[in-house]
Amino acid sequence: MGDIFREVDEELKQERYERLWHRYRWYIIAGSLALVAAVAGWQVWHGYEITQRKAEGKRFAVATELLRVGKLTEADVAFASLSQTTSSGYGILARFYQASIAAQAGNAIEAIKIYDRIIDDSSTPDSMKRLATVLASHRALNEPSIEAETIRMKLQPMSIAGQPFRHVALEILALVEQQVGDIEAARSNYRAIVDDPAAAIGIRSRAAQMLNLLSAS
Repeated sequence: MGDIFREVDEELKQERYERLWHRYRWYIIAGSLALVAAVAGWQVWHGYEITQRKAEGKRFAVATELLRVGKLTEADVAFASLSQTTSSGYGILARFYQASIAAQAGNAIEAIKIYDRIIDDSSTPDSMKRLATVLASHRALNEPSIEAETIRMKLQPMSIAGQPFRHVALEILALVEQQVGDIEAARSNYRAIVDDPAAAIGIRSRAAQMLNLLSAS
């Protein structure tokens, strides 16, 4: 008897499944097709991304080789083209190289402008923005047209404890204060580096030497 009830129950279940299938089959089919299309689209896009990155990597390698052999003009053109046609990491690195080439050519103002474009670009990672800020501020030290306060405003937020480039920022700020004649402020910045055990040995050593020189003067 139990077998009969089980068979009837199975028949009823099958009948319900068939009714549900007839009612919702087009939704199910459409959903399945959409999923397949999404997966296929992602695979196509992923393949395109890989191809693009490989092409950009080759262009970047060509530009760096031109730089290595001393062909600065050709390298600058290659890096400029790369930075203008891609928003990937290669494009950001290309801008850094452009700034470096400009600085080597004696055009610190142009180098600073390139660093500023890196900083202002919303697609640039924060770590790269901070690096560009440090490099731009370092270049600005030797530019009489750039006021000390401008450099201070850029670096002060980076000199706070816990910031990744804190010690480099403090060192540049100390140099700024030396230039404007505020020796006490310069000492304070150097002392902050020396007293911080987290500071790298090289920068702590330079800061200690500068403190000795300033104390002797």
